[in-house]
Amino acid sequence: MTRHTLWYEQPAKEWNEALPVGNGTLGGMVFGEISKEKIYLNEDTVWYGGKRDRNNPDALANLPKVRELLFAGRLKEAEELADLALTGVPFRQRHYEPLGELLLHFKHESSEFQHYKRELDLKKASAMTTYECNEVTYKRELIASYPDQSLILRLTASESESISLNLMFDREKATCLDEATSESGHYLSMSGVTGGKDGIGFHTVLKAIPVGGEVYTIGNRLVVNKVDSLTVVLVASTTFRQKDPETWCKVQVNRVAQKSYDQLLVDHIQDYQALYEKMELELVDDNSLKSMPTDQRLQRMKDGKSDNGLMNLYFHFGRYLLISSSRPGSLPANLQGVWNAEMLPPWDSKFTININTQMNYWPAEICNLSECHLPLFDLIERMRVTGRETAQSMYGCRGFVAHHNTDIWADTAPQDLYMPATNWTLGAAWLCLHLWEHYEFTGDREFLKKTYETMKEAALFFVDFLVEDDAGQLVTAPSVSPENRYLLPSGESGTLCIGPAMDSQILYALFSNCIRATELLDEDHQFATELKGIRRRLPETVIGKNGQIQEWLEDYEEAEPGHRHISHLFALHPGNQIVPHSTPELAAAAIQTLEGRLAHGGGHTGWSRAWIINMWARLGQAERAYEHMTALLNHSTLPNLFDNHPPFQIDGNFGGTAAVAEMILQSHNGEIHLFPALPSSWATGSVRGIKARGGFELTLQWENGHLSKGEIKSLLGGHCVIRSAIPLIVKWEGKQLELNETEQGVYQFESVKNQTYQLVKASEL
Repeated sequence: MTRHTLWYEQPAKEWNEALPVGNGTLGGMVFGEISKEKIYLNEDTVWYGGKRDRNNPDALANLPKVRELLFAGRLKEAEELADLALTGVPFRQRHYEPLGELLLHFKHESSEFQHYKRELDLKKASAMTTYECNEVTYKRELIASYPDQSLILRLTASESESISLNLMFDREKATCLDEATSESGHYLSMSGVTGGKDGIGFHTVLKAIPVGGEVYTIGNRLVVNKVDSLTVVLVASTTFRQKDPETWCKVQVNRVAQKSYDQLLVDHIQDYQALYEKMELELVDDNSLKSMPTDQRLQRMKDGKSDNGLMNLYFHFGRYLLISSSRPGSLPANLQGVWNAEMLPPWDSKFTININTQMNYWPAEICNLSECHLPLFDLIERMRVTGRETAQSMYGCRGFVAHHNTDIWADTAPQDLYMPATNWTLGAAWLCLHLWEHYEFTGDREFLKKTYETMKEAALFFVDFLVEDDAGQLVTAPSVSPENRYLLPSGESGTLCIGPAMDSQILYALFSNCIRATELLDEDHQFATELKGIRRRLPETVIGKNGQIQEWLEDYEEAEPGHRHISHLFALHPGNQIVPHSTPELAAAAIQTLEGRLAHGGGHTGWSRAWIINMWARLGQAERAYEHMTALLNHSTLPNLFDNHPPFQIDGNFGGTAAVAEMILQSHNGEIHLFPALPSSWATGSVRGIKARGGFELTLQWENGHLSKGEIKSLLGGHCVIRSAIPLIVKWEGKQLELNETEQGVYQFESVKNQTYQLVKASEL
């Protein structure tokens, strides 16, 4: 098998072994069972209930009292009042639900099967099951087509008249289903309402297209007898997108059914590969392991063996998942991407925006998938509307605000009655950093002009919300350091606080981005001046008594020293305020912080481990990054390579993919840093299409841990700065450029738009 294929020698026994397909809006989980196959179905807008106003009407009147209690050191009283007045009403947002299941009961003449294989081809975005029965080879292929907005299942056999089965829809044993019917013309349909006030109505239709044999309906089933082949087209929609989803589904399924399967497959592959083929990575490994199934390779790693090929596959699987769960027009990838089996999933399968949703999009730009970032920006724009209401009604502030969760309705009121997380107002501010990130990688000036007002509104909230402390600093109050607790000298634990490190770090980044945007756009300079004044008064990142980055404004002890959130290292990653060669003391304190967390059991959740890898990469700690990449696979990865929080949560996949890229290339500090954290185990390899800020796209080959040759394409033109551990020469059109070497190993030159430059190791000339 290729390095782009997951494959198995047996059907999935449970959901965590099934294989995912998706086109952003539709998702399917394929088990590959032989006689009784089931495909779990998702549509990204199937959420419980309708839109609500959850803003607490008593928040604004009680906000000054909470602040007064906090500044007076009356912590418990402040937390008790905040629990009443600064939480949402009701306190929970809406949750994501599955669409249902497609059940296929096959009629085989024998129970003996041979040559079984189940696979997911990442290059074609196709899930396949093949096996042999009575000397007939059967093949099933499922694709999720973005251009045709449908799931398409193709059943074939090596002998004619060999395919017989029954098909039906189900949804949680039909208790949450209003209607499941069959219609003449080879249709099945399923519809319902998700529940709750103003619940979302959903509808799904499939059409069977046989060659040979007969197809008819009985009850709510589709009966297929002795066909040569069968194509099944499935579409779905909801009242969130369509006024009449039933009519839309009927029109859509018939439109798609008019095309041949071969054409549907070609259109799907061309569309998908336009994204997937923009990047390639190869970590050289033992080719003999390609003949070993994916689950066995994973177990082999858990047994202590190394496997660069599996790490390579994991990286590309993350890119596949992002393409499959986040496409223009879809909702963003939620906590489970688009794949969820539970009517009430863990953490509601929402958008958790105190790191998890952001982590989902860490690989988007560096891995050349900028288009997949767009659904997040659409959600942010809808949050502006609801967030303005929350900002004004709860805090009396301008701009817009969001807390640590949002949902399909862009709900911005606080979520949960969970003091370590609920009263945190930085959700929208952090999300808006992704707008700037997209601009930095693409240089899209029109995008920046369109989204500047969004960034400004996120900053404007804090212009009003920040308060002065006794030292004259401007701080957030009340707040928390997600989702940690601290210990007071009395032994009492607390969560509510003033000015935690992460808040100031995020605001420094947001204000800086807004200021830079005003310079680039040559507008709104007065607001930029105001932000500069506020930025100077934000608390700085400081080193605590144990040599660590201090998490709170006071140097408290942690109630849980191995906590999964490492919020105070935001400045290291995904921020850029801690950089080893320019802030060495803070970098050393960041190392101390990570070592302290890990010594007390940190990294025990998949996404936290993925964050840790990115942090070690930013610190240039190659072997430590590799150690935790190995641990991510060994301890937090399921047989189908989904991340295991536990339970399944997709952010670890995306964080792990981003971490691999960060180990190979970084560009967050105004320079392109080649191989900043390349471990000895990845001594030889190549990458194509990796992106750097400033509009640069690179192709690199390396041997013995150093560049052997490479290219850098300047998509925008402009100043290019490269940091390299070995002496470099840059050539253009066969001529060597004169480089400005500002410090040892740092090279600068002016690039020309759409020109490609060769990178050559100096010792080879």
